[in-house]
Amino acid sequence: MWLHGPQMKATISAVLIGLALLSAGCVGTVSGKKTAGVPLVRDRIEGRYERPATQVYEAAKDVLRLNGVLVSESTLHGGFSEGGVRVLEGRVNERRVWISVEQIDPRVSSVVVQARTRGGGADLYLCHELEKQIALRLVGR
Repeated sequence: MWLHGPQMKATISAVLIGLALLSAGCVGTVSGKKTAGVPLVRDRIEGRYERPATQVYEAAKDVLRLNGVLVSESTLHGGFSEGGVRVLEGRVNERRVWISVEQIDPRVSSVVVQARTRGGGADLYLCHELEKQIALRLVGR
């Protein structure tokens, strides 16, 4: 049974509205905030290092400054000593970048790098590149 006239227009409109809702929305950042972006897309890379969180944080800050612009620094849930998370926000190659650093246990720290394009898409290549540069910077310390 084929749809004709108003039924076909209503069906096409419903499909287009559904696609628009699925392709745009808000996504959470590692800073705990929300930003416009395409949901359900992997947009972050995590690395773990046997280093204190303060060293990892300084390395992440250096890498962000070398590749782009550091926009802000913040702390979530207290400082490193209280099990908190430190977050950097910046811009690299017209991408928004968030980097969080957390002390997992007394010997291991975690860094999560997240990047989004201007249109809200993920940039995993940039995430991987920045995370690798943080690791290489830690080797030199």
